[in-house]
Amino acid sequence: MLQAKNLTVEIGGKTVVADATFQIRAGDKVGLVGRNGAGKTTLLKVLGGDLAPRSGTVERGGNTGYLSQDPRRDQVPDDTNCLAHVYSGHGLDELQTRLEKAALAMEEDPSSAHIHAFTEAQERFEAAGGYAAESEVRRIAAGIGLRDDRLDLTLGALSGGERRRLELVRILFGGSDVLLLDEPTNHLDAAARTWLLQFLRSYRGALLVISHDLGLLDEAITRVLHVDRDDEEAVGRVVEYKGTYSQYAEARFRDEEKAEKRAAHQASEIRRLKVLADSMRGQTAKRARVARTLDRRVARISSEKVAAPKKRRGLNVRFPTPPGCGRTVLTATDLWHAYGPVDVFQEISFDVGRGERLLVTGLNGAGKTTLLKVLSGRIEPAIGEVELGHSVSAGYYAQEHEGIEAGRSLLDHMLEASDASASDLRGLLGMFGLSGEKAHQDAATLSGGEKTKLALAQLVAGRHNLLLLDEPTNNLDPASREATGKALAAWPGTMIVVSHDLEFVKALDPDRALLMPDGLLDYFADDMLELVELA
Repeated sequence: MLQAKNLTVEIGGKTVVADATFQIRAGDKVGLVGRNGAGKTTLLKVLGGDLAPRSGTVERGGNTGYLSQDPRRDQVPDDTNCLAHVYSGHGLDELQTRLEKAALAMEEDPSSAHIHAFTEAQERFEAAGGYAAESEVRRIAAGIGLRDDRLDLTLGALSGGERRRLELVRILFGGSDVLLLDEPTNHLDAAARTWLLQFLRSYRGALLVISHDLGLLDEAITRVLHVDRDDEEAVGRVVEYKGTYSQYAEARFRDEEKAEKRAAHQASEIRRLKVLADSMRGQTAKRARVARTLDRRVARISSEKVAAPKKRRGLNVRFPTPPGCGRTVLTATDLWHAYGPVDVFQEISFDVGRGERLLVTGLNGAGKTTLLKVLSGRIEPAIGEVELGHSVSAGYYAQEHEGIEAGRSLLDHMLEASDASASDLRGLLGMFGLSGEKAHQDAATLSGGEKTKLALAQLVAGRHNLLLLDEPTNNLDPASREATGKALAAWPGTMIVVSHDLEFVKALDPDRALLMPDGLLDYFADDMLELVELA
């Protein structure tokens, strides 16, 4: 059970939600919705215990599993074993370590004291379900689409998508009484998404989920909490609706229609009464009294005045014409990379021509993200080299927003990406819906969707002619995803893209596809779209 009482939440010195009170009981399946930047992720962080509220209380009954958009938030060392990290969600990691140390001590010195310590550690591990744990973890991982061999690696060897999947496995294995999930279907293929939906349908605890996956919201939830906040300067409130997302959307539309009509009626009535009162002033005493009565009616209506819902402005994204460059934009020769003893890919060779669109595809864990990091120069390949063509400027979009740093404002990030004036860069931020004083906000406090917009704005500011894009439409709401997809599809520069967004790939219409981890290169055809969904 989860209960919020008179909860006020702020971020960057601004109040995003005030006096929110709601309850989620065992068996409740609740969707947390609202526009990008309304404060959903911040509210979920408070509910999950990652942030403290400005005022009010949050009560959690039992264990809470919180899936953040950023799995690196817990700062677990990269050399942590993946299976041990999952065990930590159930408290088994310490018991396993104690058992391993006791076994080693017994082997070195089989004294009665060491035998007793080993037996005690073994009994505690077994009582906690330790011996059955590994098969259960691997079953959940298979459902989520995380390859079995990835559990034997360290966290640092995983791609961003795999790291998110592992965190989801950890939470589901933990047997939580409350699940707080922020975009749980990001990085999931069709089969994994189906498995997760089935799990959430049968889940008996309290569930609160943020998602742009409208199918999930329709299939897995029965209530909606809407964060009603029109713009960055507004103070939001939480409004509850019963039913699926589609039912909420219909009810919300009706409520906004009613509010718009009532606001128009009130404004018309205020104008009418003011004109009538003004016409009676300075005349007889009786007419003056009527004018004062009309003034009181105006004041009463004004005090009860409702605000008409603001029309949402869609993004109008435009990427500038790229600077000229040589005919061959990038050449990769015999690329080979490994994490420890595990080869991620080997002997990858290809080149990309001016204006070409290359789709990098393959199953999760095939090395797509690692390849883009190598091409961008973020990491060095174990073997091979990457050569950029004449006058090529490469811009890299990282799916986990690694380039967005805490303690620095949005404008600071933009100034690093470009030598344009601050006013021009603020205009670019505004094009992505990051306007006003938000430019001075700490970039680490942004939602996932807003971080995506900031990273894309940096690409625009950089005036690049080669874009290396790793899941560029993740975390965006449907309207923003469509606008961004159209802008990239219309851009005439060169792109190397990793994406499992089917509609975006269709709009992009790639020229060729590179199948990882084998490095097979072929012309793109519609029958490859099935692999895009699985990626």
